[in-house]
Amino acid sequence: MLADVSVEYYSKLERGNISGASEAVLHSIAGALQLDDAERAHLFDLARASSAPSTKPRRRTSNSAAIRPGLQRALDAVTAGPAFVRNGRMDILAVNPLGKAFWADVFAAPGLGNLARFTFLDPERARIFHPDWEAAADVAVASMRTEAGRDPHNKDLQDLIGELSTRSDAFRTRWGAHNVRRHGTGEKTFHHAVVGDLTLTYEGLELTTEADLSFLIYTAEPGSPSEERLRLLASWAASHEQETGTTATEMGLSETDRSTP
Repeated sequence: MLADVSVEYYSKLERGNISGASEAVLHSIAGALQLDDAERAHLFDLARASSAPSTKPRRRTSNSAAIRPGLQRALDAVTAGPAFVRNGRMDILAVNPLGKAFWADVFAAPGLGNLARFTFLDPERARIFHPDWEAAADVAVASMRTEAGRDPHNKDLQDLIGELSTRSDAFRTRWGAHNVRRHGTGEKTFHHAVVGDLTLTYEGLELTTEADLSFLIYTAEPGSPSEERLRLLASWAASHEQETGTTATEMGLSETDRSTP
């Protein structure tokens, strides 16, 4: 009644027969269901995918192969906090120097530079790094569900979803909930092995030239213990790299690791 569609037609949509639904109908249903921005966009993504001709899933290689030099320089210009670029399947494609140290555990096996794989396949370290692991896990899956609706024929994403569904009950349960989310802004708490607890705010920026990539920056409140601990981590990372000669590739940012399903 609220959406101004018949019971029969609405039941048809709920069964997944959404192909051909007009934008006006979709807007009415989104309003009746009080969908947020991410849920509304996901509904339209599903409608577009349903109406599009059948397409064979394809590999996505361009974004995992290289990051533009200018984008890397933009990352490196961020010095007060960890910053990184990721794609929709949660691969970290590039980081700034502080980010290399901040996400060191993510780059190690079995994470291989993928935030979702780290969260669900390395739960012991992930639960230490994310004190609120349940919330971190929910966000990771909701972000991937959003990407799956936006890009339903991404073979790399499908492969990762299959891997995590097979190997993690926690992922499989969350995937079945069909929650979606956009990574915008907020606050998160971490526990880093070197400097301890950190409370950081983050800003997520979508890149206009690469719509499926996100640029995320984490910062600490000025004068807070977290800001001091970030400075300590930056100092430790610089001295550690100087002493050991650790490179970005050795920390997990090789092209092979970034594209390994």
